[in-house]
Amino acid sequence: MTGLFAITPFGIAAPGRILFGRGEAVKAPGLLKGFGSRGVLVHGANAARASWLVEALGEAGCAIITLSCPKEPDLPMLMAAIARARDHAPDWVVALGGGAVVDLGKAVAALVPGAGDPLKHLEVVGQGLPLDASPLPFIAIPTTSGTGAEATKNAVIGLPEHGRKVSLRDERMLPRIAIIDPALTDNAPWGLTLASGLDAVTQVIEPYVSCKATLFTDAIARAAIPVGLKALASLRHQEVPEARDAMAWVSLSGGLALANAGLGAVHGLAGVIGGVSPAPHGAVCGALLGPVLRANLRAVPHDGQYGERLREVCGWIAAAMGGGAFDAPEVLAHWAKEAGLPGLEAQGLDPALLGEVVKASLSSSSMKGNPVPLPVEVLAEVMRQAL
Repeated sequence: MTGLFAITPFGIAAPGRILFGRGEAVKAPGLLKGFGSRGVLVHGANAARASWLVEALGEAGCAIITLSCPKEPDLPMLMAAIARARDHAPDWVVALGGGAVVDLGKAVAALVPGAGDPLKHLEVVGQGLPLDASPLPFIAIPTTSGTGAEATKNAVIGLPEHGRKVSLRDERMLPRIAIIDPALTDNAPWGLTLASGLDAVTQVIEPYVSCKATLFTDAIARAAIPVGLKALASLRHQEVPEARDAMAWVSLSGGLALANAGLGAVHGLAGVIGGVSPAPHGAVCGALLGPVLRANLRAVPHDGQYGERLREVCGWIAAAMGGGAFDAPEVLAHWAKEAGLPGLEAQGLDPALLGEVVKASLSSSSMKGNPVPLPVEVLAEVMRQAL
């Protein structure tokens, strides 16, 4: 009888405070002022979308500078941002934008107080050392529902000279406050909604079938997967505020789940692809998800824990997108293509790099969360299907 209550030990990494709901973003200026009067605001390519927060911070008596993140951050962009931020001597950093913006803001907050070469803190190509000093208070306000970066302890940075994207990671990089206001995602273009939405769905599926899953991540991911699939399918046909709310919750759930259970082969491959092509991260994940699901279904024991969970995921896909559970990976891939998601080659990946991508992905931290190790030839077939 005792065995029925056996619980494997686990920890929980999460932002210090999470505010979720429409209208919550208006609380940001007052919360930020509580950390001091000098700040850095990181925004996306269109500065006008951040004007409401700039004005509100000015009215609150804050002295701020703004940094633009027009694309997924790389090391040169990060170094320039750190230099500008240090000159301002900020008390805090806030990021208002998509996952790339949040990653840049998180990295700036982490590295401004330290000294030396940031490369020593980066994984894979650097030493992966802990930060020299505690980060500045960081507040994340996402405007897309995708990466869940508002709830994670890492920032993804591109290194063009190495052809890789790697993580800057430290437990102290978790945001002090994450404000998820779904109203900020309303009326996002369908292409962005599709790519970021597939990323959000991937980031609740992979932790749910991860070999590092815990009771905590199970509870979060299992509830979010079917909701995310149905909400994304709904948004394909019309703008529905409730579906935007649902996708924002799924994105947050994915961030919490991956921060505590890791990811899998989709992200193991996607991190490398992003370093050797201009392909957007969410779109890459969307193209890989179906083929990786099929590969995992073939690789895991049918009657084991991972087989059961993968079949459960397939049932949710069938319920949201049609077809039968047995062919759900192919149904999902076809649905994404029909909805406008291009394959990896159309996204800018040179097919000649397929072998290089597969080989490099084996050292990815995300690959370690896959339910079982996938052989090189299986990963190569996944890539061919996603091309």
